[in-house]
Amino acid sequence: MRASTPRHWDDYWKKQDDLDDAYSNEDRLIDGLLRLMDPKGKKILEVGGGSGRDSIRLAQMGAEVTVIDYVESSLGVVARNAERAGVKITLVHGDALKMPFPDNTFDAVFHQGLMEHFRDEQPLLLENRRVLKPGGLVLIDVPQKYHIYTLFKQTLIAMNRWFAGWETQYSIDELESIVRKAGFEVAGRYGDWMCPGFFYRLARRGLSTTGLAKLPKYPRVPPFAQINDAWRGAWRRTPVAIYTYAMIGAVGRKV
Repeated sequence: MRASTPRHWDDYWKKQDDLDDAYSNEDRLIDGLLRLMDPKGKKILEVGGGSGRDSIRLAQMGAEVTVIDYVESSLGVVARNAERAGVKITLVHGDALKMPFPDNTFDAVFHQGLMEHFRDEQPLLLENRRVLKPGGLVLIDVPQKYHIYTLFKQTLIAMNRWFAGWETQYSIDELESIVRKAGFEVAGRYGDWMCPGFFYRLARRGLSTTGLAKLPKYPRVPPFAQINDAWRGAWRRTPVAIYTYAMIGAVGRKV
């Protein structure tokens, strides 16, 4: 089973560029932060830059944003997307486990699609905690355990066909326990489904690859779209909804 390495991710991000080609995070991470903090004027760090979508949104809201990544191709993607958006983001090439920042530097630290690649999460979270100011927030966004996406992913991992190498997943209770173990107080939780759904994404990608058809990225067919929105809104208000999301997040506060 192959591991995720700098070379692996460098090759991956060299093929990724335009934000319009990737599905949105539905702003779940930004919304999770906004419930607890106004980002304007705050120093915020994203660990593992990816496309930089969330960092760009925070910069547009007035935050002073820094992105650190251990592969330069990812930082290149963030730089190009930030330039297109007309915002300034500080880019740092470095290791998430040994970040070149003083203690107590940032008001918030976040990462999306990162922690699940670490077999031991604690060194990452302890380093997150070190660079946070007292009272600062860490937002950790990961795949949710009880979802068809997880079954599909683990099947491909077993076949050594998963694009990201080894990867795990969490329930919200497991995630919050990990956050507490790192010395944080749990300050919030959030999550969301894939939109559009997992099977639609598979069908769209498969048809596009074979050239048989090109489905829209975000299908909206009245009145089904309105019915779906109403159903999701009602289900989201139930206590069990977070166990059905594709992605979940926990927010920790440094105490």
